[in-house]
Amino acid sequence: MNAISLGPLVLSADRFAAILAIAAFLLASEVLARKVDARFSAWAWWAFVAFVIGARLGHVALHAGSFMAEPWRVIAIWQGGFLLPAGIATAAIFTAIYLRRHLRLAFWTPLPAAIAAFVAVFITQLTAGVPPTPLPAGTYAALNGRMVVPAEFEGRPIVVNLWATWCPPCRREMPMMADVAASRNDAAFVFVNQGEGRATVESYLAREGIRLETVLFDSLGEFSRHYAIPGLPGTLFIDSDGRLRSVHVGEISREALLAAIEKLQ
Repeated sequence: MNAISLGPLVLSADRFAAILAIAAFLLASEVLARKVDARFSAWAWWAFVAFVIGARLGHVALHAGSFMAEPWRVIAIWQGGFLLPAGIATAAIFTAIYLRRHLRLAFWTPLPAAIAAFVAVFITQLTAGVPPTPLPAGTYAALNGRMVVPAEFEGRPIVVNLWATWCPPCRREMPMMADVAASRNDAAFVFVNQGEGRATVESYLAREGIRLETVLFDSLGEFSRHYAIPGLPGTLFIDSDGRLRSVHVGEISREALLAAIEKLQ
């Protein structure tokens, strides 16, 4: 299971784990603030901010070439992309500075951090893995007018993107997805539109200047039901045998997309 549905809100499993870990960290720190020293309350919030900034900048530095081409994405944290060791180091440095005059309190700080790590690992393990679902049966109309059977894409890794023109994160990631699809020949990219007509899709692609080699129309949302995808966009990573290996629900970054493709090779 790679996505969690909370009513109308859909979160990828890793983001759900991160939210619960953050909540556990802040809650444990608040307990320390009440039982040990009130300074832990402010420390926790600032340590959290330091962790996020450090982890994000570490990720940006690791993928500097990608971010130089699209510098605005440095602040696009909703796409994900955090380097945990860099975040931990930044939070540790902040803690050493913040509590430099109260070193005895520093000995308590690993406790909320350990609780947060335990929650993150536990939730990640609980939600890890997807069933090796085969490609759906049936025939789908393609944008070029051809009728397509999904099984014909077997033989090399497949990236299936479930999308719709009314979906804001779908529109945000689509230019990047199209660029990656055009630059790689080691995976087949299949863009499966959910529930819209040919005129709507053609108008959108023409207006945005986006070229996609393979667009299929799934008017009844059969792909979403087949793979139990609770929201859009959904990106499915399928091996050369046509078996599902991983899923990303929500907007995906270029780095995450490329990393997932590499794992399929």
